Amino acid sequence: MESKIQTLNEKLQQANLGGGQARIDKQHAKKKLTARERVMYVLDEGSFEEIGALVTHRTKDFGMENQKFYGDGVVTGHGTIDGRLVYVFAQDFTVFGGSLSETHAEKICKIMDLAVKVGAPVIGLNDSGGARIQEGVRSLGGYADIFYRNVRASGVIPQISAIMGPCAGGAVYSPAMTDFTIMVENTSYMFVTGPNVVKTVTNEEISSEELGGASTHSSKSGVAHKTSSNDVECLEDVKTLLSYLPQNNRETPKAVPFDLNEEIREELASIVPENPNKPYDMHEVIEGIIDKDSFYEIHKDYAENIIVGFARLGGKSIGIVANQPMFLAGVLDVNSSKKAARFVRFCDCFNIPLLVLEDVPGFLPGTDQEWNGIIVHGAKLLYAFSEATVPRITVITRKAYGGAYDVMNSKHIGADMNFAWPSAEIAVMGAKGAAEIIFKKEIKSAEDKDAKWKEKEAEYAELFANPYSAAERGFVDEVILPKYTRRKLIKAFAMLDGKEVDRPKRKHGNIPL
Repeated sequence: MESKIQTLNEKLQQANLGGGQARIDKQHAKKKLTARERVMYVLDEGSFEEIGALVTHRTKDFGMENQKFYGDGVVTGHGTIDGRLVYVFAQDFTVFGGSLSETHAEKICKIMDLAVKVGAPVIGLNDSGGARIQEGVRSLGGYADIFYRNVRASGVIPQISAIMGPCAGGAVYSPAMTDFTIMVENTSYMFVTGPNVVKTVTNEEISSEELGGASTHSSKSGVAHKTSSNDVECLEDVKTLLSYLPQNNRETPKAVPFDLNEEIREELASIVPENPNKPYDMHEVIEGIIDKDSFYEIHKDYAENIIVGFARLGGKSIGIVANQPMFLAGVLDVNSSKKAARFVRFCDCFNIPLLVLEDVPGFLPGTDQEWNGIIVHGAKLLYAFSEATVPRITVITRKAYGGAYDVMNSKHIGADMNFAWPSAEIAVMGAKGAAEIIFKKEIKSAEDKDAKWKEKEAEYAELFANPYSAAERGFVDEVILPKYTRRKLIKAFAMLDGKEVDRPKRKHGNIPL
């Protein structure tokens, strides 16, 4: 028996070494953790239970039968984060560059299947050179098996992807179908076709970092929801993000202890400027409403005219969607509509109440927006809000103009409660443009056209550029002083805690993708 135990221990020791000490040293030289180190760091100490440690590939072509490593390039298993069960896989770049084989894919699929059965999040730590070309179509089939499970798990359990090295070709589609993608700066990249192919096809010379690095995907494409400066920060981001989420779609996020007081925030009264055309930072409004230091922003550097992220209000997790007057005056455009729609749908999947902070002058005009489909992309956000059944509350801080008023979680598309500050302006359009249209003849015939225009602009503003017409019709439930916003929201979300919605029987809707 002793010899058998020794044999087992030797095999497990080999599995722990991955591709060997020399390759581990190379990984460390690149300022990257190994797959096993990443797993041990992200999980609670002593909680990791490995599955498939002794798996090896089955390939006999190209001399592969003489190159076998236990684990076959991926560490898989389950453990806990802050006591919560999670499933995790970490691709091991020290073994065949983390390339995906048939058995590598089978290991990942196994834990994804378990995660769905049990109802626990899946965390993927990606660091792979792509498909293992020695296996041909078997490797491609392995990717497809994973993709299929990503879709099956979507909206059932949270799926988080951390890109901690290369992720290219077909491999990129698995993270793209998960809920959140976090990339490590300077050491990770994602692209469908690499720089060499780009040069061959388009004659364009570009580096891997420029083509698909963390900065590119967090600011230009929107593929990455967040970036981290190194492996450790990335894993901390994974843990922080997970703290706002439930285990699955049948649960709600766990509340943290919080002692409620009067909850009056005087500082909110001085944020919105008297001049309606002067910008202000909506982050100040958010910080004035939520529990201190609880805001976790998503897509911070992408489509900055809208803010999305998680926060806590009275200890409970909420999702926030807010126009940002500091960028493009907070207008809705193609990218901001897509960004917000995706976030709204995620929150609705996992029972996270939504708070909308509205200051929107409309949709961004111009040929670029129209030709790039602002109609269909704006419709995505409209669809996402209309479809959402979680508690939904809107606070209009200033402008709510035109179709954007409807889209930003208005009462008409199912918002549960709508509040407005006294500074709110709810109208078809701004007073200046409206006066020009309504009083065109009077302005044209006046001796002093500019003076008449300003007179009519003031007349329109007094009549419509306020929250009271909407309040009279019940489109706004209450006009409130800014300082009471936090208290009102805590009570309103508590009132909506038991909300249930019966939806029409259907296979699924047809969101305008």
